[in-house]
Amino acid sequence: MNNFFDVVIVGGGASGLMFASLIKDKKTALIEHNQKLGAKILISGGGKCNITNEFVTDKHFLGDANFVKSAIKSFDQNVTLRYFQSRGLKTAKLKNNQFFCDKSAKELVDILSKESKLHTILTGEELLDVDKYDDIFTLKTSKRELRARHVVMASGGLSYASVGVSEIGYKIAKKFGNNIIKTAPALVGLTLQKEQFFFKELSGISCDVVIKAGEHICEGSLLFAHKGISGPAVLDASLYWEKGEISIDFLPNIKLEDFRNSNKNVSTVLPISKRLASALLIHLGIEDKKFSLLSKSEFEKLKIIKEYHFSPAGTFGYNKAEVTKGGVDTGEISQKNMMSTKCENLYFIGEVLDVTGRLGGYNLQWAFSSAFVCANGINKE
Repeated sequence: MNNFFDVVIVGGGASGLMFASLIKDKKTALIEHNQKLGAKILISGGGKCNITNEFVTDKHFLGDANFVKSAIKSFDQNVTLRYFQSRGLKTAKLKNNQFFCDKSAKELVDILSKESKLHTILTGEELLDVDKYDDIFTLKTSKRELRARHVVMASGGLSYASVGVSEIGYKIAKKFGNNIIKTAPALVGLTLQKEQFFFKELSGISCDVVIKAGEHICEGSLLFAHKGISGPAVLDASLYWEKGEISIDFLPNIKLEDFRNSNKNVSTVLPISKRLASALLIHLGIEDKKFSLLSKSEFEKLKIIKEYHFSPAGTFGYNKAEVTKGGVDTGEISQKNMMSTKCENLYFIGEVLDVTGRLGGYNLQWAFSSAFVCANGINKE
């Protein structure tokens, strides 16, 4: 094998494979440290891969709004759907306006792999280091050395260790002078302070809630777990939670005043699991009696479940996180082609960048959009 390439892509996930499918007329190699391509794609969306969302704007992302807006505008959710559907992928719009693969995520990986088949694909090969001499990069892997004019870092973040993760993207960025915004697990469950340990006794129960984290509102299901709280609303809220309080409305769209004259017990009349209602009453020190017999002070105390404040102790960690927030500072990345302003012909795309989407197909859309901008820029050369 001739080890000199026009382009070397580091990472065979969503952004790397999308880039490989779009790059044209360039001798290209892709390095993936896993034995198979698209490992994280295959487990996303419960194995059906939520590839995008019907509604995608910069407001669905944590990161520089103008940077995100520019990339999404270049390759939006409608273009994404047309791209894959024209290649035979059938999609289904399911919960929260998300588009999933109709059968399985493997269909998506197969399409991207087929589109990339003309390139040199090196799986089971880990990138160890990158150097640059004059205008040529030298990439040292666990098996060989490659040389390239362009290097595209699509190496992802630190989440989902079970599918193999690497800090190499951050390492290379720092080596060539790029700033790294502090990383943290995101779209992940939250652990509890001692005062909320009673939540653990409710493991397996779920309920619809509205969570406020900072200025952000997250709606959906909350799942009580042995380690703390999880479920879609909690995962979404974790994107915006740093430290400090969140508030949970356990009775969204419900007015407690409507039950004021009820002769049923509080735990019975509240439209949530009786186990959850009883646990909250015990926690608040309210006797489970007829709703109509609650004193004024007890009724006021009950209102806490409409705006229950507490400070999570932390998160379930990277092993349980769907994505990594933080990453390569987009203030040092060109919006035109995703090239580092610190090193010519070094590019960063996908999750390795300081752009993180909410739950609902946004992170895969970001992977596709950023890959397109990068490939389009290099194709124009």
